[in-house]
Amino acid sequence: MELTEIQRKFVVHWGEMGSMWGVNRTVSQIHALLFAHGKPMHAEELSDTLGVARSNISNSLKELQAWNLVRITHILGDRRDYFETSVDVWELFRTVVRERKEREFDPTIRVLHELVSSPDFQKEPADAQDRIRSTMELMDKLATWADEMLRLSPGTLDKVLTLGASVQKFVRGDTAPAGKGEDPDAHHASLPMI
Repeated sequence: MELTEIQRKFVVHWGEMGSMWGVNRTVSQIHALLFAHGKPMHAEELSDTLGVARSNISNSLKELQAWNLVRITHILGDRRDYFETSVDVWELFRTVVRERKEREFDPTIRVLHELVSSPDFQKEPADAQDRIRSTMELMDKLATWADEMLRLSPGTLDKVLTLGASVQKFVRGDTAPAGKGEDPDAHHASLPMI
C-alpha cells in the first residue's frame, strides 16, 4: 500500500510520540497506520507499507492485541489474519486510559496502601508519612475520577472536557471585555462570583 504524504506524516509522528510515551515505535506506527487507513490489513501488507521486518510486525501486533488496541478479523476467501483497530477516537482514548490505569496506576496505588497500612509505616518520620499518605490520597482521587470518566458516553465525556476548560478559566478569573454586538450580561456571567 502506498501512503499519502498526510498518512506518512501521521504514522511517522505517531511512532515518535509513542516512543516518548514508552511504547515501541513500530507498535505505534502500526496502530497509526491501521487507524489512518480505517480498514483491516494483513501482516505482510503492514510490513511492506512500513518497511519493517515481518518478525517485528508480528511481535508488535501481539503487543497491540495485549493492549486491546488491535483485533484479528478475517476476509472471506482469504486464510490470512487481518488486523484492525477502532476508528472511533473516543473508544481508543478510553482503551488507552483503561489499560494504562490497570498496568501502571493501580499497582502503584496498591503499593501505597500497603505501605501506609504496614506497622512499620509509623516508624517513618512524620513528614515522610505525610508525603506518602498525601500521594496515596491524590492517586486515589485521580483513580476514582478516571473510573467515573471511563463510564461516560463519548458525547458526555466531550461535554465534560469542554466544561472543564470553561471551569478552569472561571477559577483563574480569565475575562475578556464584551465585544460589539455581544450580550453584556453574558460577559458578567463568566466573572468569578464572591
